[in-house]
Amino acid sequence: MTSTKPILELKNVTTIVNAHTPAAKAILKQLNLKIYPGDFITVLGPNGAGKSTFFNSIAGTLPVDSGQVLLQGKDITRLSVEKRAKFISRVFQDPKMGTAPRMTVAENLLLATKRGKARGLKLRGLKAKLATLQAQVSSMNNGLAERMQTATESLSGGQRQALSFLMATIERPDLLLLDEHTAALDPKTSAQLMQQTNERILQEKLTCLMITHHLDDALRYGNRLLVLDAGKIVFDVRDEQKQQLTKQKLLEFFGNIE
Repeated sequence: MTSTKPILELKNVTTIVNAHTPAAKAILKQLNLKIYPGDFITVLGPNGAGKSTFFNSIAGTLPVDSGQVLLQGKDITRLSVEKRAKFISRVFQDPKMGTAPRMTVAENLLLATKRGKARGLKLRGLKAKLATLQAQVSSMNNGLAERMQTATESLSGGQRQALSFLMATIERPDLLLLDEHTAALDPKTSAQLMQQTNERILQEKLTCLMITHHLDDALRYGNRLLVLDAGKIVFDVRDEQKQQLTKQKLLEFFGNIE
């Protein structure tokens, strides 16, 4: 932890789906959380625990019904998802969700460099920036650097997800949300992307929340681990306490809450 002030804080956040209908249901229930600069937090929870709603409430995809979302001490509770994108970036489980399919790898990356910035009608300047963009891609070591002029729809799932991750981090976000970003990949590609994810987060000192269903990844990566259940944080450990956790202890914990 590099600061005593949280970079993101959730105060008594309640999020309801199907509000004002007979099917209304509170998914997050007066949830409180402080995330500090440099935190790499793995997020676990049984199905229906509220993990996706948790991310959607942070990103602004779902409005919260009560409580506050604070970023760098500023209330962003009513800020739109588009305006939050200047500070918060996200990689989804589906490799198709983070890229523009008919644009090339280079064009997608160039677009990502403009996230949250004012845009106007001017030349895009791709040629001048191509070498810099290619250097970024080379760090992934998966053949993506040789496909800079390839349409994204022609990439493998692993390459496309690696590109989504680069696009989310090429302009350093205040907060990075990884929403099961390796779940749709085969085990080898998943492990490779997780290693690259970890390296980039540590090198760039990014603040990150990562939802995963892989207990091994939750234990191996990050300095902090959260467990959500029934819309509340029921377990929160960091640093030395997290290092002392074992897979068996986590399995026993899940056995008690399910």
